[in-house]
Amino acid sequence: MFTELLANLTDFEQGFLGGVTGASLLALGAFALAVLLIFVVALYVYSSYSWMTIARKLKYKRSWFAWIPVLNIVLLLQLAGFAWGWVFLILIPILGWLAIYALIIISTWRIFEKRGYNGLWSLLLLGIALSDAIFGVCFVAYLIVLGYVAYKEKRKVAVVSKKKVVKKSSKKRR
Repeated sequence: MFTELLANLTDFEQGFLGGVTGASLLALGAFALAVLLIFVVALYVYSSYSWMTIARKLKYKRSWFAWIPVLNIVLLLQLAGFAWGWVFLILIPILGWLAIYALIIISTWRIFEKRGYNGLWSLLLLGIALSDAIFGVCFVAYLIVLGYVAYKEKRKVAVVSKKKVVKKSSKKRR
């Protein structure tokens, strides 16, 4: 009888510890999900505010488009000089998505150049899409470049003007 009671107690301990472990893992997973959600929202706010700032500096009337998921693509397209109708490529699976991603990269290139920065930085978006190995590095670098383009004052582009050189004649007037 005592051994039977001890065996039941051992079963109770194992069941209890198994439940605690499961609850702990569930709590840890919920915490990780909450942290991930906060991180994603913070990135969304940062990128949306950055694009809104760029749109304002380029004197775009509807800079608030940066906050709405499909309209932010319209914002990029219009800032780059494309027609807004290209956004409907989203409705075509795979090929349309690839085409709109290419248009976003080209648009970003043009927008960066309008702000006086090198358009090559937009190719970081290509690095994000192509390689898992460099995804994180390209993503962080793109966010840094986006902030730099948005919040740094426009660089002064040096324009060298050609002046006419007027040669004075060596003959003296008499």
